[in-house]
Amino acid sequence: MTLSNEQDEQDELEAQFTQWRHYVGRRPELRQSDVEELEDHLRGSVDELIAVGLRPDEAFLVAVKRMGGLDELSREFAREHSERLWKQLVLTGGTDGPSADGRRRRDLLAVVVCAAGAAASVKVPGLFGLSLYEDGAFYLRNLGLFALPWLAALLAWRRQAGPILVGTLLALFALGAVAANAYPLADDSQSAVLTGIHVPIALWFVVGLAYVADEVRSSRRRMDFIRFTGEWFVYLSLLACGGVVLILMISGTFKAIGIAPGEFIGQWLVPCGGVAAVVVAGWLVEAKQSVVENMAPVLARLFTPLFTAVLLAFIVAFGWSGTGIDVERTALILFDVVLVVVLGLLLYSFSARDPEAPPGLFEKVQLALVVSALVIDVLVLLAITGRITEYGTTPNKAAALGENVILLANLAWSAWLLLGFVRRRTPFTALERWQTGYLPVYAAWAWIVALVFPPLFNYL
Repeated sequence: MTLSNEQDEQDELEAQFTQWRHYVGRRPELRQSDVEELEDHLRGSVDELIAVGLRPDEAFLVAVKRMGGLDELSREFAREHSERLWKQLVLTGGTDGPSADGRRRRDLLAVVVCAAGAAASVKVPGLFGLSLYEDGAFYLRNLGLFALPWLAALLAWRRQAGPILVGTLLALFALGAVAANAYPLADDSQSAVLTGIHVPIALWFVVGLAYVADEVRSSRRRMDFIRFTGEWFVYLSLLACGGVVLILMISGTFKAIGIAPGEFIGQWLVPCGGVAAVVVAGWLVEAKQSVVENMAPVLARLFTPLFTAVLLAFIVAFGWSGTGIDVERTALILFDVVLVVVLGLLLYSFSARDPEAPPGLFEKVQLALVVSALVIDVLVLLAITGRITEYGTTPNKAAALGENVILLANLAWSAWLLLGFVRRRTPFTALERWQTGYLPVYAAWAWIVALVFPPLFNYL
């Protein structure tokens, strides 16, 4: 081997070490000294492998594989340095040097600006004479527009989004504003309620576009957004619980001294704090990912057997009673929520699963859950189509029909793939690709309901 070739291989090896350091350095559990210690171990292993005859690039790959997954190394370091880990759970973070401190300050400033922007947005309609209580339908239709643009802005800022992505986000949020406000909808109309439900759903997928940034075609990044959604919901729920405690404390203490804080709570604390919490919850997921265990997959594994038992019991009770399904609006929403929860349990269980692990008992329980949900979806669809055939369609029934058809397609193919996986004939990655590839279908349907349904049904 010539000296030039040796130098080229050495340069390539150093480039691989540089990439490895950059990747490992992003882990919040690890200090710079920890990264250096890991690198020393890695270099020693590479040198040993080169000494026994491996090429430098082969030695590097084998050495990295021997060290195990990065997540396992991170968890090991977190256990050994538990005091530091818990310090990282507070806003100030650890002591990783001036550059890390500067990054944390910029992140904290960004989230403060975005949360304040969301809080201010919810008060802007009041400048034009709109009241939160007297014009509740307006606030319902625009609920997603008060907070989600600011959450998307925070994510886009963190990912250093380019001008094309920023322009796309602005255009989609503007389209959401048109869908929420351009049509002459009566406050008590079905279309107004459907708009209030579907515009936030459509805009949440716009947030997803900001999250994945320039990797929109990546199945892995779409699955990351699914994980983000679950963790965001968990954090938002915790913030809501804390908000309830805060409201009770304010109400009780101020009333004790003769001051009634009801107007402040109703007009300022609840609306402003609520939309700001949407942004803060998203930032917490971003800031604390990989520092604490993801909760959504854990909850999914806990509740999957319980929901399976409930759905099976419902099917048995339905067959025993012989009573048809009530397809009024409340019942339709309830059944759709049940099916969405089942889909969520499936998604978050998938997101935390090792793709190489063989199927076990839990996957069989998942299959029973999906099949049960599929049966219920078919029963609901039969009830809806029967009612439409007999009495005609309405915006609610048409929206429920479309949503159940979309969920039926997803659940049916998921059941088929899951059956193949349980029988060891289908790879687990096929399930992941199917679920992440189906996300645009939900987004498209939400936009259709928000933009097309009102004029299609004469703004009923």
